[in-house]
Amino acid sequence: MQRSGSEKKVFFIGLFISFFLDGSISQMFASSLYHFPYAMVPYLTVLWLVLGFMFSTTKINYVLWAIVIGFIFDLYYTGILGIFVFIFPLTIMLTRLLYQILTPSFFSSFLIYFIDVAFVAGLSYVVMSMIGQTQVTFSNFLVNTLAPTLALNLILLLILYFPISGLYNRFR
Repeated sequence: MQRSGSEKKVFFIGLFISFFLDGSISQMFASSLYHFPYAMVPYLTVLWLVLGFMFSTTKINYVLWAIVIGFIFDLYYTGILGIFVFIFPLTIMLTRLLYQILTPSFFSSFLIYFIDVAFVAGLSYVVMSMIGQTQVTFSNFLVNTLAPTLALNLILLLILYFPISGLYNRFR
């Protein structure tokens, strides 16, 4: 018997926990994560959205929830409304496309999340450059922000993939 209501609760609770952990981890480890010239940005919210999409068997409108959490993310963290409201749903759409192409497995999830984090970080850099919020050159962004951000987030995926998979399996 499928307990879809429980699985939805797991998704929603996890989404808001990951949202707050993004900021908490950034604040607690700011001296390590944002040590000039490097920046490692944790994207736990993106991780939860992507893994929720991959593991959940219930019908959840992930694009809608990506818009909602993107709106809250913009209000709470960036202060510029509209950046993550569009980036998070686009990331879910990209995930959906890649998930249809690749055979579901740990390695395909790793590749999809790698692409998603690169997409989120790259697109947010492009938008921030267009509106004048960053003056970093593209090559400096690649070396000093994107590479460390990818490394951090892939390590987080390695640590959290199986526990989150087990959590979703438990509520199936």
